[in-house]
Amino acid sequence: MRTRSVLALVCFFFSILSALAQTDRGTLTGTVSDATGAVVPGVSIEARNAQTGAVYQAGSSETGNYTLAQLPAGTYEVSGTLPGFRRFVRTGVIVSVATVLRIDVTLEVGASGESVTVEAASPLLKTESGEVSHNLTTEQLDSLPVLTLSPSVGQASTLGNVRNPLQVLNLVPGASFANDNQLRVNGMPSATQSIRIEGQDATNGRHRQYNQGVQASVEAIQEVAVQTSNYSAEFGQAGGGYFNYTMRSGTNQFHGGVYDYFVNEALNAGMPFTDRISTGDTGRAGEHIRNTQRKHDYGFNIGGPIWLGKLYNGHGKSFFFFNFEQFRETQFINTGIATVPTLAYRRGDFSQALLPQLVMNGQPAVDPLGRPVLGNAIYDPRTTRLASDGSRVRDQFPNNVIDPALMDPVALKIQAMIPLPTNNDLVNNYQIPGYTNFRHTTIPSFKIDHNFNDKNHLSWYFHQTHTVSPNANGFPQPFTEAIAQDEMNYTMRLNYDRTISRSTLLHVGVGYFQYNWPQVLQDFDQSSLGWAKNYDLHNMFPNIGGIFNAGRGGFSPGMGFNLLDKYLKDIKPTANTNLSMVKGNHSYKMGAELIVEGFPTLSYSRATGVYTFSGQQSSLPWEDGQSLNGTTGFGYASFLLGYPNAMNAALATNVRLGNHSFATYIQDSWKVTRKLTLEYGLRYDFVTLLKEQYGRMQSADFKAPNPVAGNLPGSVIYEATCKCSFNKNYPWAFGPRFALAYQIGSDAKTVLRLGSGVIYGAAPNLGNLTRSVADFYTLGVPGYGLNKYALSDGNPFAAGNRFGNPEIFFPDFRQKY
Repeated sequence: MRTRSVLALVCFFFSILSALAQTDRGTLTGTVSDATGAVVPGVSIEARNAQTGAVYQAGSSETGNYTLAQLPAGTYEVSGTLPGFRRFVRTGVIVSVATVLRIDVTLEVGASGESVTVEAASPLLKTESGEVSHNLTTEQLDSLPVLTLSPSVGQASTLGNVRNPLQVLNLVPGASFANDNQLRVNGMPSATQSIRIEGQDATNGRHRQYNQGVQASVEAIQEVAVQTSNYSAEFGQAGGGYFNYTMRSGTNQFHGGVYDYFVNEALNAGMPFTDRISTGDTGRAGEHIRNTQRKHDYGFNIGGPIWLGKLYNGHGKSFFFFNFEQFRETQFINTGIATVPTLAYRRGDFSQALLPQLVMNGQPAVDPLGRPVLGNAIYDPRTTRLASDGSRVRDQFPNNVIDPALMDPVALKIQAMIPLPTNNDLVNNYQIPGYTNFRHTTIPSFKIDHNFNDKNHLSWYFHQTHTVSPNANGFPQPFTEAIAQDEMNYTMRLNYDRTISRSTLLHVGVGYFQYNWPQVLQDFDQSSLGWAKNYDLHNMFPNIGGIFNAGRGGFSPGMGFNLLDKYLKDIKPTANTNLSMVKGNHSYKMGAELIVEGFPTLSYSRATGVYTFSGQQSSLPWEDGQSLNGTTGFGYASFLLGYPNAMNAALATNVRLGNHSFATYIQDSWKVTRKLTLEYGLRYDFVTLLKEQYGRMQSADFKAPNPVAGNLPGSVIYEATCKCSFNKNYPWAFGPRFALAYQIGSDAKTVLRLGSGVIYGAAPNLGNLTRSVADFYTLGVPGYGLNKYALSDGNPFAAGNRFGNPEIFFPDFRQKY
């Protein structure tokens, strides 16, 4: 059903091609007049690209106005000709992305073979649009420190990354940017921006603030236009700014370049409070340690006409541009510190964890049996009983030492994988052995432009972003929570422009975007712990947490990884089209856009078994609700005893969420006078909320009977089974826009801009609304309670469990796509 609806939308979209979206082009407009100031209709206006020779034509209307829309960013020669007048020529006109530039043409009486040439010596002030935008070029990007540096040298989690073009926000007033974390414009919420490459949407739908995994190469970008407010009806679904990238094209001359931006530890400051003598380098005692840090962002590019010897000469018609960029960083880390259980803890001796007697209401704390209550005292859960006042009590292990015979065999096998401490401290007692971490990002990109003739232009663009890193933390696989990175992402574009007449231009564009984030996991046989293969992912290490005390130790790194996914994807085909027409003093534009987005995910969430430990299972239950200045029990002791506070289990599941959006708009730029321009338009957006392909989105119905709870009210329901929809799409997203630009004075040095409108922005990170469609179950206990099952039991609801529990059945959610 969903497929048919999408196909219908596609058909509808292309059926209105003639009644026509966001582009990465610029516009020239102006008025043609003679020496007396009278408007001149019927003048042939031509813009010739200085680099490629491509020609774009228009004509002045009966009111003397002309508009050249959909011009690729670049430098142009603008000319105007009419029999009986000298040819007007203006050189060095710079057209920027998503901007409207005014170039008035003044014709002088004379022979058409004569010409009047005006050179544009400086960028012109934008006087024809009420929007607020900022255009930045490759030269400005090259002058910025866009190579991200590690904020804390020598730490595995702070590897840098490839140069990020969004660093241009450092030059935009009212904007702030932190790599892959936050992007704000004019105080709008983060992750609500829209990123366009070659006129098509390239925003990461899963993580809108995470752009480096899908970004284009800085060296392949010709210009970035950042629109921050008052943008026209053509632009929408962006609450926090509109970023339009135009990629570099080849020209009639062959050009190329080689570059390298690098970091080397020889140029870095040493680590404070370190001494090389600690590494055995006695000859350099007193010198700070400089961890190895090698970082290079290098590449090359070449562009020009497509020339195949005698077979084809593309001068003036066909052009290419190729760029290769690779970021490589290697760090050798030998300053890592972590906390591992002490040798005494491993034997069950927690005497060093003991703290002084706790205080309650200003008095030394004693339990209902009159015994002093010590901080971190370890209690034997087998001795749980009721005191005479009805409160629960337990007996402390003598000298805070657990009998080794009581230790869980699975816990002991896991403990054997934990490295031994390198000093006698309780915390920060493990010097992580030196290890190497790296990140490699490769971005090849390619663009082809072809001019069939002066009326038909075609361009194609492709780039791939591939990032590889082990994300190592120095702990041995497989129980570490470190997960390797191997992302392979793609962006493709195809744009076609046709000049239908001197006053009408058609643009059509299609694109494809794919974000793929696989998580590279190492296999582990759970049966080696003594478990039967009773978890769905019995070939991976379980997730174990809650076994670290910040003051008294335990194990600080995480074990295994919870809420993980085999892969996360964002697959997004796009299409847009628009029609531009000039009539009299009006420049009309109408267009439409379609985006279909899918989020396939293979979720491993809870499928390996998730165990959460706490001090409660080895504590004095009486303390529950008491006003003490501390607690008893110890998370690592509970782990050795094998009593978790909670456990979770589920199946690995394939889930495909998806949505689509359709937009259409119409707008007009009305030149009321030569100094006053009014812009007004209306945009309509229809964006569906997420649906799961097989109707497995979950919700709760508090009235539906629950068959596993004696038909008491309250049950989980699915869209597929309830024949209902949990989401309701908003059908009234009409966004009017209005703006004006008024040139004050006759020298074009001051412009007043005003604007208002209604913009419907995209909700951030909808692709992560849910990563799993399968139910999971949690076995927990009331406060300070004790589970009947132990860590060594594995999944207590697996087939053949020792408790006689029925096997929990999960539907098969592993359909392939």
